[in-house]
Amino acid sequence: MLTKKQHDLLLFIDDTIKSRGYSPSFDEMRDHMGLKSKSGIHRLVDALEKRHAIRRLPNKARAIEVTYTILPAQKPSFMQPVCHDTSYEIPLYGKIAAGLPIEAVAQNETVFVPPQMTGVGEHYALIVEGDSMKDAGIMDGDTVVIRRTHGAPDGSIVVALVDGYEVTLKRLHTRGRTIALEPANPAYETRIFDADRIEIQGVLVGLMRQY
Repeated sequence: MLTKKQHDLLLFIDDTIKSRGYSPSFDEMRDHMGLKSKSGIHRLVDALEKRHAIRRLPNKARAIEVTYTILPAQKPSFMQPVCHDTSYEIPLYGKIAAGLPIEAVAQNETVFVPPQMTGVGEHYALIVEGDSMKDAGIMDGDTVVIRRTHGAPDGSIVVALVDGYEVTLKRLHTRGRTIALEPANPAYETRIFDADRIEIQGVLVGLMRQY
């Protein structure tokens, strides 16, 4: 899983190596990405290395080997297949609490996800923060794939907007004129709200984890 910035830098590194036989300098990467300092490039390169997209060769200056296999020649448009349907690009909308609700803030980022995690409809990704859904296999730091919807079947794991500003990831249960948002961790309590206080913003359809 790569963010849009990581993916763009990876393509630039790969194109540069193919065109002249060695990797670009950090100054060239900075200029290409439009960043003001090299610290941002160092973070992107470190992230690519942690995700095994590149490998820095020891004892050689500016020696980077690209090991990531999904390298489309052109930047894909929203929700279009990338490199023979191997992945899709969807927006990353920041963090969502799997604990006490927090606000999910939209970011100018995207991630690439396997095609089996998407289908009909609009999808987006969120980064989980907290451990209240751990017994459902959803851990702190996971990236969840969400299909945008305003309703969901009872028992689904949903993105719920509470009182117009708190966003949380919980299991949905409808109880008459109330809605229960149930955690998957006995350390947390189920929260019950009047139905008009809850807006369903999406349902969980996939999960990605970086080891």
